[in-house]
Amino acid sequence: MTLEVAVRRLGVAYALALLVAALLGGTWQTGFTGVLSRTLTIATVAVIVFSFFERWPERLPRWIARWALQVIAVGVAMPITTLAIYHVTTEPGAPPFWMDKERMDGLMMLTFFSVLLSPWTALAALLRQKDALAREQALAFELERSELERQAIDARLHLLQAQVAPHFLFNTLANIQALVDAGSPRASDVLRSLIAYLRAAVPVINEPAATLGRELQLVRAYLELMHMRMPDRLTFNLNVDESALMLQCPPMTLLTLVENAVRHGIDPTEDGGRIDIDVRHRGQTCVIRVTDTGVGLQQTTQSLGTGLTTLRERLQLVYGDEAHLSIKAQKPQGVRAELEMPARAEVA
Repeated sequence: MTLEVAVRRLGVAYALALLVAALLGGTWQTGFTGVLSRTLTIATVAVIVFSFFERWPERLPRWIARWALQVIAVGVAMPITTLAIYHVTTEPGAPPFWMDKERMDGLMMLTFFSVLLSPWTALAALLRQKDALAREQALAFELERSELERQAIDARLHLLQAQVAPHFLFNTLANIQALVDAGSPRASDVLRSLIAYLRAAVPVINEPAATLGRELQLVRAYLELMHMRMPDRLTFNLNVDESALMLQCPPMTLLTLVENAVRHGIDPTEDGGRIDIDVRHRGQTCVIRVTDTGVGLQQTTQSLGTGLTTLRERLQLVYGDEAHLSIKAQKPQGVRAELEMPARAEVA
């Protein structure tokens, strides 16, 4: 039993004791003070007995429930306590209290009120305790369920993040293989750039969160890598708010959008095209736009690869409905990917 529970029980018991004393004080021989001292004693004993049988004995026979034992014990303790009070308060040399009519009347009234109120109060306390225990268990179950859901989301997020790294790596290696197959002298330079890029990118992939500043460093390295592969077919421009550089985002978010623009927009065209990256910090929201002048939606499938599908799932797990990713056709050609997500700064 905690201190808070003990104080609450004594508070209720003493409030009832005060009420009984107020009812009987006007007719009591010793006045309000005398009856109050007796009712407070009875209330204290009731609380002690109730709390004692709450824990003792540790094991009960099957034929009796603990709540019944507590109620019965309190009911039995009340007349015994009242008799003990009158025995102790009998002055030496005075006649026994059962021979004094006024004292016997007082004993009967105290016994009546204590036996009437104490068991019902004990039942009310048990019901309140049972209700509080049910709420506590429900809260514990809810917390456990929430923790399990969080662990499942974390596991799913880690799985999706693990899928991003090989997806990008395999695409880039396929590009290098195409250069090697074509006998391009630039294959070695591109491979060297890829190694330098991966040295910076791989540690970031395993982090639970990145910043847009680090994402932009990776994107710039990636676009320079792609520009080496197709120097006459790819140009790019980055336009970023300085205040957005420290905002958090899932790793590889921006890179996924840019890689999708290269792979599904610029690569399929003979003339190539341009990629514009705009990052804006608007109060509580960060808006990222990746626009390309490639083949557009008309000549590609509506599902622009597994990269965007995985990115949508990752955004849903991290931000829920607070993040929105849209893919729209541009005129006269091209695609614009726009991502709105909460602007959460990195914690130092």
